[in-house]
Amino acid sequence: MAANMYRVGDYVYFENSSSNPYLIRRIEELNKTATGNVEAKVVCFYRRRDISNTLIMLADKHAKEIEEESETTVEADLTDKQKHQLKHRELFLSRQYESLPATHIRGKCSVALLNETESVLSYLDKEDTFFYSLVYDPSVKTLLADKGEIRVGPRYQADIPEMLLEGESDEREQSKLEVKVWDPNSPLTDRQIDQFLVVARAVGTFARALDCSSSVRQPSLHMSAAAASRDITLFHAMDTLYRHSYDLSSAISVLVPLGGPVLCRDEMEEWSASEASLFEEALEKYGKDFNDIRQDFLPWKSLTSIIEYYYMWKTTDRYVQQKRLKAAEAESKLKQVYIPTYSKPNPNQISTSNGKPGAVNGAVGSAFQPQNPLLGRACESCYATQSHQWYSWGPPNMQCRLCATCWLYWKKYGGLKMPTQSEEEKLPPSPATEDPRVRSHMSRQAMQGMPVRNTGSPKSAVKTRQAFFLHTTYFTKFARQVCKNTLRLRQAARRPFVPINYAAIRAEYADRHADLSGSPLKSKSTRKPLACIIGYLEIHPSKKPNVIRSTPSLQTPATKRMLTTPNHTSLSILGKRNYSHHNGLDDALMTFLMPASQVSTTFG
Repeated sequence: MAANMYRVGDYVYFENSSSNPYLIRRIEELNKTATGNVEAKVVCFYRRRDISNTLIMLADKHAKEIEEESETTVEADLTDKQKHQLKHRELFLSRQYESLPATHIRGKCSVALLNETESVLSYLDKEDTFFYSLVYDPSVKTLLADKGEIRVGPRYQADIPEMLLEGESDEREQSKLEVKVWDPNSPLTDRQIDQFLVVARAVGTFARALDCSSSVRQPSLHMSAAAASRDITLFHAMDTLYRHSYDLSSAISVLVPLGGPVLCRDEMEEWSASEASLFEEALEKYGKDFNDIRQDFLPWKSLTSIIEYYYMWKTTDRYVQQKRLKAAEAESKLKQVYIPTYSKPNPNQISTSNGKPGAVNGAVGSAFQPQNPLLGRACESCYATQSHQWYSWGPPNMQCRLCATCWLYWKKYGGLKMPTQSEEEKLPPSPATEDPRVRSHMSRQAMQGMPVRNTGSPKSAVKTRQAFFLHTTYFTKFARQVCKNTLRLRQAARRPFVPINYAAIRAEYADRHADLSGSPLKSKSTRKPLACIIGYLEIHPSKKPNVIRSTPSLQTPATKRMLTTPNHTSLSILGKRNYSHHNGLDDALMTFLMPASQVSTTFG
């Protein structure tokens, strides 16, 4: 009964997909809708698989910095399996809220701020235990250190200097040390000090009556007297006494100089009503995160001013009223909800009949029905071959499965128990993976949690797409140029599934080249040496084309540039210029570069 009772503040698993891992959330509110259903307002936590690789690198860098300062077990002392499973326990807190149906709750878990003094193995020894140390902002995709981190370690300890010996001089810089503002061994009695404080309050009330802005904010005498009785007036009076060596006559003369009475204001008086409303709105949204409050709501205020106003605001009647309203709202809301254990079968379960396993990831079509599709296939995580229940896992074309234990681990922790080569990105460099497109394809598989094993053996193999190489014969190349009327490549490309009449193309080619119809082309092109080409270019230098320029007139539009070079060869199949057009080679040079057998075939 207690295990199925969920309260505000509990960390729970939510299921939004039958195949994806659970979502980890913290319940903030339990609200009952108009239809009678219960919705939970929750705080979102994100896993490593939910953020980008760039942010993961930043998280790893932050973890290394913590290891260097920690005196407990470091990550270098862990095994590969422990390092792999420790990444599944790391979460990232966010300030994002969402509402989810309470019926999607699948159990409780525990999430704690990373304790630097505790060994990381303690998180692996406990079930359903997670930790976080960074805050993730899904809107701007950033990672920041949590403001509420436990400041334990040598960085946060005070350095206590050695005690000075008698007669030894203090070499510290006095300007950086504390300043004494009160002497308890003063010649004045407590009664005299209290009388001076009453005079200081009276002067403050009179100063507010003379000030126009204060008269608007405190229109009545009682409000002015209350404002003059705040701590800022008392601090100024005591500081004045100390600076004048507790001489009452001298201190009173300073309270009322020649220009008029001294007016001391604190943050409660300096802030306007609109600024106070903005602060209350920001406090409702961000809590005591004063940096975010200043950045988003009050950028013209200093951080010191905001903090001072907060602690003064907590002493006002406004704060007491808001606290009572929140308590009344909390009384009207649900404090706990009972969710029965979810017992419906998972759609990813592999059905069994007569003790034989069924098909993985959906039924196999009637055209192809193997007798034992899973015979010898092991669990993708622990390689077990026996389990009371199997679950399909990964893309349907991979035909992978997990045992019941590994499936529960996948749902809770978002990964496999055993590390894989693709997840660790430790595959050795090979010609097949030197292509950046292949590497990006493998990284996407690892990031999305896709399986890389496609057999029951422990060896890893990446299932890539089938590649092919289209080798074009010489006959096909010549047919594209000679048999354009019959081939019509543009129309054939628009209908890729319609077969091309190969016999008609061969017959047309045979009619145009009767001498080559009985035997295929066997001539091979031989490339001329570079020295011959350089010598030819020295004898026949290329001429620059003459460009005809025409001035635009008011009657006719501006003409385009026209080249006077003759059209030596026809355009290519796709209507673009061929090699000779782009490189400025004429027919004579092409004839010189081509072998004799191809010259007779092309220009004959």
